[in-house]
Amino acid sequence: MDTSQITALLNTVGLMTGGGGFNWPNLIGNGLFSIIGLSAFVYGKKIKSAKPLVIGLVLMIYPYFIPNTVLLYLVGAALTAALFFWRG
Repeated sequence: MDTSQITALLNTVGLMTGGGGFNWPNLIGNGLFSIIGLSAFVYGKKIKSAKPLVIGLVLMIYPYFIPNTVLLYLVGAALTAALFFWRG
């Protein structure tokens, strides 16, 4: 197997930067918002409040469904802001 065949194979499965959804900013965003989501989920479970529990769950799951980096950060920032500003 030569380099062009390996590159073609990786592009097919979506593991190359140009052909798939893997890039460092996306990976960092996934980790960042998943950690924020986990913290919110645990906090919501501890105080028995549905709002941080649900927003935390959404923060942990949504990055897997949004391949666009800008949209990933916009949605994550909006959900994180909702944790702090939407109280009730």
